[in-house]
Amino acid sequence: MATGRAASPPSPIADGGFPLAGPSEHPDPATHAYRPDLADVALAGRVVAPHYAEPLVRAIAIATLLHSTPDDEALPVASLEAGVQVRILDNSRGWAWGYGPDGNVGYVRSETLAS
Repeated sequence: MATGRAASPPSPIADGGFPLAGPSEHPDPATHAYRPDLADVALAGRVVAPHYAEPLVRAIAIATLLHSTPDDEALPVASLEAGVQVRILDNSRGWAWGYGPDGNVGYVRSETLAS
């Protein structure tokens, strides 16, 4: 249906900005932290999310497993020894989500983190 208006020109890209054009190729979620609600700020030019976070370095206080989802029965991604550092993007509802020491993304129980 014609409206009689000319098509609007593409939005300009500011210095350091990101164009929203063409199909996107998402990075591997096993090693790049992004979910529908949150993503690592380092991925801002590659994935679209309503919120971005800078990872916070925390130590594991109690040996635990890094899980693929926030569920004790979920597939373990890695085994984490006490003292290793993880980079956390979200800590809510009893689970912390972020990167393990080897760069894999997953969840640990919040109580396993050192304060």
